[in-house]
Amino acid sequence: MVAYAGLNPRIRQSGQWAGKTPIAKTGNVLLRKALYMPALTAKRYNPVITVFCDRLIAHGKRPMQVIIAAMRKLLHIAYGVLKSGQPFDPEKALA
Repeated sequence: MVAYAGLNPRIRQSGQWAGKTPIAKTGNVLLRKALYMPALTAKRYNPVITVFCDRLIAHGKRPMQVIIAAMRKLLHIAYGVLKSGQPFDPEKALA
């Protein structure tokens, strides 16, 4: 699902050289655009995503990398909710 959205990392390395790791952007552009604002909102108001984003910022990630990681996390949470058929539980997401 993450690859379909184009949010998976594209590893660029050759031998000992390793470049930056951007997102693949080979997926659905409309899905990425649709996830951007929910990721910003979740970063601010969802305790699970807030803790996740704060941890990434503490590790020195750039702001756009944090937002993309939040978009990816939202996709994982949505997929888990749809697959399990159970409502979202923040305690399970924090584990």
